[in-house]
Amino acid sequence: MGKRTNRPSRLSDPRLYPSWLGAGVFWLIGQLPWNLLLAAGRGLGHLAWHLAKKRRHVVQTNIRLCFPELPPQEQEALARRCMISTGEAILEMAGSFSNHRIKLGERLTITGIEHIRSAQAAGQGVLLLGMHFNSVDVGSRLLSYALDINAVYRPNDNPVIDRLINKGRQKYVEGIVDRMDIRQIVRLLRNGRVVWYAPDQDYGTAHAVYVPFFGVPAATITATSRIARMGKAAVIPCAHYRLPGGRYEIEFGPALENFPCGDDEQDTARINSTIEGYVRKCPEQYLWVHKRFKHQPDGCPKRY
Repeated sequence: MGKRTNRPSRLSDPRLYPSWLGAGVFWLIGQLPWNLLLAAGRGLGHLAWHLAKKRRHVVQTNIRLCFPELPPQEQEALARRCMISTGEAILEMAGSFSNHRIKLGERLTITGIEHIRSAQAAGQGVLLLGMHFNSVDVGSRLLSYALDINAVYRPNDNPVIDRLINKGRQKYVEGIVDRMDIRQIVRLLRNGRVVWYAPDQDYGTAHAVYVPFFGVPAATITATSRIARMGKAAVIPCAHYRLPGGRYEIEFGPALENFPCGDDEQDTARINSTIEGYVRKCPEQYLWVHKRFKHQPDGCPKRY
């Protein structure tokens, strides 16, 4: 992996003082009672809808592209709910990382765990097909109540934020792995471990193919099938939903059959189709603030 540039090399760098201040405020907010924390997050989401115009545009564009069957007023209402849900997720992350008094396991329902147990009984490692619902960070804590997992992540360019996220996640997961470290991911799977891996963001065009996501060409990395093949792993979908009253649900789906099939494009299209099915169950909780269609095939118009 190439060396990252234009970032402070020391956590004590004065350029990071605002980030340290933000991390302190983040910690303090995280001490709020859970339901109050989520209510404050919804307020933040309402505020962001009015003030974060660029991010609102991204959400509106994604919803318009992915839900063309909805009338314009319903698309707008869904986009607004997405921003509100994202506000919840931001403060939810603060509580998940710093509030260790809250017993989130008592708020959790798990379905489909038998699919994990079946793969493990067969001696397979499990590649959890993760999805970027906006509750992804509280999801790492929730998953720890069910499984020992290793989470694949992309390091943040800001070392203070990277430290905050890593420390927050490491309390609850067995290990974290840089997404570029394919060898370590494969090693864990061959040793029968469970690895959470989410291929549903636009990481650029390298090692990617354009396959439909909600009917729109989306640059999608092909590594999922390669990792599953090399790791001899079962690929099991993993979705997490925020329920009313500050409760949560984790849903594990059946292992993908005949995966990988030997055709990277077919495999990748199947991954996107599978994720789409789970997103449609609760579309406002997906991370639509991400520019999922940033890269497009030659000749296609820019989406944002």
